[in-house]
Amino acid sequence: MIISTYQVRGSVALLTAVAATVLSAPAFAAWEPIKTVEFIVPAGTGGGADQMARFIQGTVAKYKLMKHAMVVINKGGGAGAEGFLDVKDTKGDPHKLIITLSNLFTTPLSTNTPFNWRDLTPVQMMALDEFVLWVNAEAPYKTPKEYIEAVKKAGPGKFKMGGTGSKQEDQIITVLIEKLTGAKFTYISYRGGGDVAVQLWRAGTLRPLCVFDSKRMPYKAKITKTMSWYDIPTCRGTGLSVEYLMLRGIFMPGEVTQDQVNFYIDLLKKVRAAPEWKTFMELGAFNQTVMSGKDYEAWVAREEARHFLLMKDAGFLVH
Repeated sequence: MIISTYQVRGSVALLTAVAATVLSAPAFAAWEPIKTVEFIVPAGTGGGADQMARFIQGTVAKYKLMKHAMVVINKGGGAGAEGFLDVKDTKGDPHKLIITLSNLFTTPLSTNTPFNWRDLTPVQMMALDEFVLWVNAEAPYKTPKEYIEAVKKAGPGKFKMGGTGSKQEDQIITVLIEKLTGAKFTYISYRGGGDVAVQLWRAGTLRPLCVFDSKRMPYKAKITKTMSWYDIPTCRGTGLSVEYLMLRGIFMPGEVTQDQVNFYIDLLKKVRAAPEWKTFMELGAFNQTVMSGKDYEAWVAREEARHFLLMKDAGFLVH
């Protein structure tokens, strides 16, 4: 029996409404791009980061929010190291953006990549990704407590925990559960993630036990005949005191000016004002926390410190 922890993602459905006044490009800006803007995705095509980057690109193009084009470029080699090093090496270039996940922290900590988030300039937190603990719908477990008790009773290695990637978010969550409860899993790395989980949930193959957030997701539209995202309890609320959210953040290269950063903060504000953004957030079941400026920089610094401790505890740090 495979027990899976999957990142929640959803396919994108675009609306056709136009918020022309809100989304129109400014008549004057202190700085604006003078050539094509490259939007780097430190991951492969089709995944969550790629979906969000292409959504942003499409919205910018649809509403003509910039005079010049934005192009998405995937550089996912080395768990994202290829993309991070590309942006690190273009200091002062205001025509380059990068979207990051928790690999902003996990990649330099688990590899020899000479990169740190401080090599970049924080621009905007767009949202946070949710993680859900799923079990086979045919399994008898209805709560995390019942499930964890069964894992502990069975003994080490008898239950499998599946997730996306190795030494990344899903495996970090797995180790957190093990450390907290004493349960021991065999971790299995899969390709695919939230899209697969949602489809299996719709089909009645998976059952969600809890979400690793401090509060329930606000989305009350039914995903299955009986459940919405809101109906999934928090793990902490069920006695499994583990919380983990993944960054969906935008950065620029280092040594850019504040006027250049401000242009993209304003641009991304217009993207979030698009009617399609609300749909994108709901379908992806995102935690809609948004930050920029000093608040965003402080959040990133705290998460870096937290990930260092998590990965050290899990034995994932490079030696």
